[in-house]
Amino acid sequence: MERSTFAVHAAFIRGVEAQHVSVEVSMAGGIPSMSVVGMADAVVLEARSRVRCALRAAGFSVPRKSITVNLAPGNVRKTGSGFDLPIAVAILAASDQIPIEELDHALFVGELALDGSISAVPGDIAFQVLAREMGLRLVSACEPGMVLDGCEAYRIHELSRLRMGVASLPQPPVLLQQREELCRPQLDYCDVVGQEMAKRGMMIAATGDLGVLMVGAPGSGKSMLAQRICGILPAIDDAVLQDALCIHSVAGEPLDDLLRGMRPFRNPHHSISAAGLMGGGRPVRPGEISLAHGGALFLDEIAEFSPGVLQGLRQPMEEGVVRIVRVSGVYAFPASFQLVAACNPCPCGFLGDRERSCTCSPQAIARYQARMGGPLIDRIDLVIPVTRPDAKLIVNGAEGMSTSDMRAAVTRGREFRAWRLLRTCDHEQLGCDARDALLAIANAKRLTARGIASLVRIARSVADLVQCDDVTREHLLEASLFHGGERTP
Repeated sequence: MERSTFAVHAAFIRGVEAQHVSVEVSMAGGIPSMSVVGMADAVVLEARSRVRCALRAAGFSVPRKSITVNLAPGNVRKTGSGFDLPIAVAILAASDQIPIEELDHALFVGELALDGSISAVPGDIAFQVLAREMGLRLVSACEPGMVLDGCEAYRIHELSRLRMGVASLPQPPVLLQQREELCRPQLDYCDVVGQEMAKRGMMIAATGDLGVLMVGAPGSGKSMLAQRICGILPAIDDAVLQDALCIHSVAGEPLDDLLRGMRPFRNPHHSISAAGLMGGGRPVRPGEISLAHGGALFLDEIAEFSPGVLQGLRQPMEEGVVRIVRVSGVYAFPASFQLVAACNPCPCGFLGDRERSCTCSPQAIARYQARMGGPLIDRIDLVIPVTRPDAKLIVNGAEGMSTSDMRAAVTRGREFRAWRLLRTCDHEQLGCDARDALLAIANAKRLTARGIASLVRIARSVADLVQCDDVTREHLLEASLFHGGERTP
């Protein structure tokens, strides 16, 4: 028995979150047609042709009636091709061509091909989160092993499979999130020889979640040091992992490494635009800083980035979220990442090198260093000088601290910090000797208030790394070695 109206649950991606939409179908007499209302964009409107062809190809009939499809709520613009499947399901249910049992408890998302096959759309993890929150079953073309714990999902790749009802569809297994400790890092710090001081700086940064700027000549190992930092960080938190999965799913990025417990590592080229780094576009999509959420963002040759692009990092670095304002509203993307930057000390790269002389003029050096901008550098805590290692160490294959050694120390330091913060709300406990040393260093380096706070954060991280309650004079002196003074490279 045909019904005049029928509604099913659907959703679309707004930012990095899935937003619920009710797809209502009404059929009435008149000239056979199909219209879509409810602030649908061009991609959604094209669903009319795809749905007609897919229904015929799957062996169903297209009702010869005037069909009106309403996407509620009507005051929000709908985007994406994921409405194809729910529109087709609503039409089939209204025309009594498929069983209606369980349809009220399902969330449908999928793009139809003209032959009746169904393709997944970007953002499947976000749809799973929404379905889990609403107590619905997700019906989509999700891949096996890609279902979040606590979400019930059905996999469908052919529209014709709906003849037997939703309950007859296969259920993919819940993904098995292998924790990071079960996955050996592919890159190991033992391959970086002659850089033990720089490794110590990376350990301090990883312990205190501090930003890092490495300055050194070409070929000194800056990129090797940066590429291995995720290996010394502890296992990613479940909540952060879910956010990262949503972001990568929406952006259409592979999820394999995240599902294995590996933190994201992003290394954008210096020609990237502000929208590519921060997020933006139409529709609004996450940028590189959000794709680095829960992991590390490596800006190699940071002085070559556009100054305007770099200054956009200041607010996300402090708040852990980037907000993009558009006419359609405000989009908030998670952006809590470990910033690792690298640059040469001058345009030729050999300022201060022991073996080669710099050929740059003072004016060229000043212009090069000014490209990064004082306010951004002031928000990067550690400045690590990286010198080229002795050739004998490389030839003889000398080894220093490995990733496993460094990670064990960082894990102990972070656990100590967590225990300390639970025990007391005083983050930096400075003795008299430490206060005198802090004042002397601040005066000698002409530190700003932000610079003093940055120096104390480094010293606190040094103390946490050695599991010490108080910040001592020795901790401050070591911190000063990794502090940039007036914050120029």
